[in-house]
Amino acid sequence: MVDMILASLVLGLIAGLLAGLFGIGGGLVIVPVLVILFTQQGLPPEHILLMAIATSLATIILTAISSVSAHHRLGAVIWPKVYRLSMMIILGAGIGASVAKQLPTDILRYFLVTFLVYVGGLMALEIKPKASKQQPSRYLDGIVALFIGLISSLVGIGGGTLTVPYLVHGQMPIRNAVAVASACGLPIALAGTVSYVTLGWHNPSLPNWSLGYVYLPAFAAVSITSIITAPLGAKLANQLPATKLKRYFAILLFIMAAKLLWN
Repeated sequence: MVDMILASLVLGLIAGLLAGLFGIGGGLVIVPVLVILFTQQGLPPEHILLMAIATSLATIILTAISSVSAHHRLGAVIWPKVYRLSMMIILGAGIGASVAKQLPTDILRYFLVTFLVYVGGLMALEIKPKASKQQPSRYLDGIVALFIGLISSLVGIGGGTLTVPYLVHGQMPIRNAVAVASACGLPIALAGTVSYVTLGWHNPSLPNWSLGYVYLPAFAAVSITSIITAPLGAKLANQLPATKLKRYFAILLFIMAAKLLWN
């Protein structure tokens, strides 16, 4: 247990730093690493992936609050857009958790691997969204928000990798898109966490120190340190070569995808 907590503290440091550097949240790193740590800890194999996803979402709650507060102070959050997206995001996150609970572990694992490769490819190739000629309708916002919430809850992320490209495509400046995506990460994390806690509430085969599928020791350790390093990552983002860093991060995502695939 002590080794796992120490490793989770280090994971939080790295996840917070990467989240600050790239503005995509730490879930992409947290979930694969927690799978490895939970496996080494000897937790029930049939629950490990769901616990990693649920715990990752729980850690995003605190980092999202910190991020939203910072963006709000800078006046970058377009709150009407956040409110328009949030209801369907919450619904999608709840559905995503329920779907994840029903999926065979291997299918969920393959889905996570595919998503890691997808995001890694976008970063390696520096594929950027292009603005459309017209703004999206409320109907389209609702459909996309439902999809974002569902996918994010399935893989344990705050949704920035999906939300930002959609908002930029809808003619929103990148500064505001990042801020709105950060604000939308909070309802994703809250709805996903509550759903995973509820789904695992009466499961007697979950290990001690679990709140539903959220593993509290890892949640606490990752949350504490990620909050510390996220501001540092944001500061370094303006000082380090972004292109090279994104390619290195893409390689890291590919490695973690391969690790999940082969284990």
